[in-house]
Amino acid sequence: MHQLTLAEIARGLADKKFSSEELTKTLLARIAQLDPQLNSFITLTEDLALEQAKAADVRRANGETGALLGAPIGHKDLFCTLGVRTSCGSKMLDNFKAPYDATVVAKLAAAGAVSLGKTNMDEFAMGSANESSYYGAVKNPWNLEHVPGGSSGGSAAAVAARLLPAATGTDTGGSIRQPAALTNLTGLKPTYGRVSRWGMIAYASSLDQGGPLARTAEDCAILLQGMAGFDPQDSTSIDEPVPDFSANLNGSLQGLRIGVPKEFFSEGLDARIAELVHNSIKALEKLGAVIKPISLPNMQHAIPAYYVIAPAEASSNLSRFDGVRFGHRCEDPKDLTDLYKRSRAEGFGPEVQRRILVGAYALSAGYYDAYYLQAQKIRRLIKNDFMTAFNEVDIILGPTTPNPAWKIGAKNSDPVSAYLEDVYTITANLAGLPGLSMPAGFVDGLPVGVQLFAPYFQEGRLLNVAHQYQLNTDWHTRSPAGF
Repeated sequence: MHQLTLAEIARGLADKKFSSEELTKTLLARIAQLDPQLNSFITLTEDLALEQAKAADVRRANGETGALLGAPIGHKDLFCTLGVRTSCGSKMLDNFKAPYDATVVAKLAAAGAVSLGKTNMDEFAMGSANESSYYGAVKNPWNLEHVPGGSSGGSAAAVAARLLPAATGTDTGGSIRQPAALTNLTGLKPTYGRVSRWGMIAYASSLDQGGPLARTAEDCAILLQGMAGFDPQDSTSIDEPVPDFSANLNGSLQGLRIGVPKEFFSEGLDARIAELVHNSIKALEKLGAVIKPISLPNMQHAIPAYYVIAPAEASSNLSRFDGVRFGHRCEDPKDLTDLYKRSRAEGFGPEVQRRILVGAYALSAGYYDAYYLQAQKIRRLIKNDFMTAFNEVDIILGPTTPNPAWKIGAKNSDPVSAYLEDVYTITANLAGLPGLSMPAGFVDGLPVGVQLFAPYFQEGRLLNVAHQYQLNTDWHTRSPAGF
């Protein structure tokens, strides 16, 4: 049963081939057996999962239907979950049990999804490798010596290893799409505001967006359907109708205009990945798509702009973790200043501290105009580049990452080299656009992804293209040895 996709699970449950309780017990046993190799979970919620599975079986017996009813999933450990530890991968929140459900958690639970646990992640979602977690690095099931990508690496590793059919993630600068590419999954970052951020512990509020990680575009459509929608509790949620994301998966790609930016094929791109991207372009051409060269001239400024804006917002968001109200508190503080200093120094890891310091510096009185304001102007230029491009093409295609997964620890002494792994993904976050990564082949036995961008609220178009591509390729069907 562990090899079934979400769509296959929905059909199996509807046809009474197995129950949600049977499926849940099978996957929990598989997690207990295999996850010690991967470290993809922080907290397992066996009792909650079995309770939800039994309830889903009762709902089905009473005639209720739904693609997510009884389907097991996992949540990235920054979605608040009532009564369950929600750690954000940090010592700071190791003892924090959320007093409420995030909107995403509540919506998926209402749809009947069964939550098996909370998945490991880079601390406060800051990282590209899932190595900054207080609970230790997550291993890539394709090669246990390599990273799975981050910050949603726990969700990606668990789904890739067939411990779960699908999981939630969040994407601030590529943190769904990048781990999807490095573990042979399909990962979708929706339009900013499409999925509620209420109850999602913030890293950078103007960039963070929740989304699905699964093996196929069809499964991403199912999970996104359960996650998306307007939320009056989230001031950045967009009141936009939610379409049926599965409805147009089988639409023809005849005449679809695909733009390929020349900037995506720069010096830093591994030549073997470039070849796989070109192979994907040829496959889409065979399906009727029309390829058009385009330019995104301000993409070269994306990394410096992002690494001013994101840390600046992080320094503000993380100021609430002070040892006073909740989370880690130092022992025997001498006074309030000592409480603040030591609680934060002990509770936050090196990467989080580094970004808080960078952000506080960029927002300081003498440097705000020189750094933060300039970065916001560049952000607008990047958005304008996309808007210009979408006047000529329907979607944009390129590599998801410049390199395949690297060895654990290989970039620890040079954080900037890890930041550069997000070079192709962060533009979608700066512009607020939807982006999707899909499996496109292998380099040295490690998966590689191809990335698609679409105009605002066109997630259905991305899913359509990815589904048609997956009907005509088999990369997404391959699973790592031993799992």
